[in-house]
Amino acid sequence: MISARNLRKEFGEFVAVDGIDFDVAPGESFGFLGPNGAGKTSTMRMIGCVSPATSGTLQIFGLDTATNGAKIRARMGVVPQADQLDSELTVVENLVIYGRYFDIPRAECKRRAAELLEFVQLGERANERVDPLSGGMKRRLTIARSLMSEPDLLLLDEPTTGLDPQARHILWDRLYRLKQRGVTLVLTTHYMDEAEQLCDRLVVMDGGRIVAEGSPRSLIDQHATREVLELRLQRGAVGETADVAALEDASAVASIAGIGDRHEVLPDRILIYAHDGEAALSEVHRRGIEPVGSLVRRSSLEDVFLRLTGRTLID
Repeated sequence: MISARNLRKEFGEFVAVDGIDFDVAPGESFGFLGPNGAGKTSTMRMIGCVSPATSGTLQIFGLDTATNGAKIRARMGVVPQADQLDSELTVVENLVIYGRYFDIPRAECKRRAAELLEFVQLGERANERVDPLSGGMKRRLTIARSLMSEPDLLLLDEPTTGLDPQARHILWDRLYRLKQRGVTLVLTTHYMDEAEQLCDRLVVMDGGRIVAEGSPRSLIDQHATREVLELRLQRGAVGETADVAALEDASAVASIAGIGDRHEVLPDRILIYAHDGEAALSEVHRRGIEPVGSLVRRSSLEDVFLRLTGRTLID
């Protein structure tokens, strides 16, 4: 469905995408993960044929994006990060007018609109104005609109940003049903649980390059241990200086050396990556360390993401 080789995007002297290779199979749900500035949006804009590649090759449906942008866009649906609905129109009018841009007959537009509104659970809101709708409803309407042309490929840029948990889960269900229908999904997201739920395969980008690729499960197996032990330690007593607290923290960190595969010191806790979290906790107690709180959990895609891209914010 999509094939990219040595794909590169430059803005003057700034390199946003630095020679990446990836493939997306028909019917696959494929994700781009990465911190701000990693190159995800630039890559999505090239896939959407609205921003030309500086160099390299990008083919979609077997067509070169450099010369066949219009043909590719006609078979593609796009869900942008910010909703671009016409708030002065009704829900159904937003769909019908959008469908007319694809030269779909008005009667067929109305038929498809009715079907899609039922699919996204907005059938009862068809004749209402868009403006009063909740954020989750507007997001579902945007997805319905992107499907009016019956696309083979759907691009979703941060599809659930700003939504509450209930609205996110409804959207996940709709996207899963689309995948069952054979629609290829390509998405970017900052939610690790969303990537685990929706993506068959994904790439992690950092600094314009791909630093890891695989299924969520394979990435966890490759870059993290089976479990993580989180320890919260007793900080210095009230009135003690920051230097005393720092010395106590340093002593505790030194004491856990060698427990598990590796450890990470955060401002509020210490993470110990181990294949058996309970055994690691027992060893912590055996060494005379008494944490204020402890938690053993399974490793997640977020652990992989933070290990590969770091915990420092990028402007």
